[in-house]
Amino acid sequence: MSYAIKEMFLTLQGEGVHAGRRAVFCRFTGCNLWSGLEKDRASAICQFCDTDFVGMNGDGGGRFSDATALVSAAESVWGAPTDRRFIVLTGGEPMLQVDGKLITALHEAGFEIAIESNGTLEVPRTIDWICISPKAGSETIQRSGDELKLVWPQSDSDWNAMQDWDFPNLLVQPMDARGDDALSQANLTSAIAFVQANPKWRLSLQTHKILGLA
Repeated sequence: MSYAIKEMFLTLQGEGVHAGRRAVFCRFTGCNLWSGLEKDRASAICQFCDTDFVGMNGDGGGRFSDATALVSAAESVWGAPTDRRFIVLTGGEPMLQVDGKLITALHEAGFEIAIESNGTLEVPRTIDWICISPKAGSETIQRSGDELKLVWPQSDSDWNAMQDWDFPNLLVQPMDARGDDALSQANLTSAIAFVQANPKWRLSLQTHKILGLA
């Protein structure tokens, strides 16, 4: 199986429990909740995505012929030191492409694997860190993992039921309003109020944007 990658680069994980950790970010092309094209946003299930996952023209992007080729590229991006290798598989929706061969090859190369998924497809437990970010209007199949990250506000999200899913870490993250600073601030204020009212949850910020990282 080949893999279509939008971009792959070295950064610090910006969100969630692993925020601040050195990481290879591997962004897969494609998503099952939005085409990635602005003309389709209004009719998409997920209308607030702030990520470009269309094509293979980003830094480190391209089509990789097999798992060995992709892992070799990830090793090159990681560079030195070679210990504590950590890779984040994201998208789009990475589970449209991630398979057992890639997971095995990454583990054999010494990578700890994290994934960020919308939860509409099953995620194998052989992945070390499973972060699910459910989207209102979609069916969340994957209701267990390590981290549940709810982008806020989503008026139709049944967040109360989500508290009973099998995740030890519940996080709420203010929605990026894509250039509308006033709305972004309002979403942050709302997310803080949510956490104050619901102490099972913690606040997650997009620290990579605050730091000016990719």
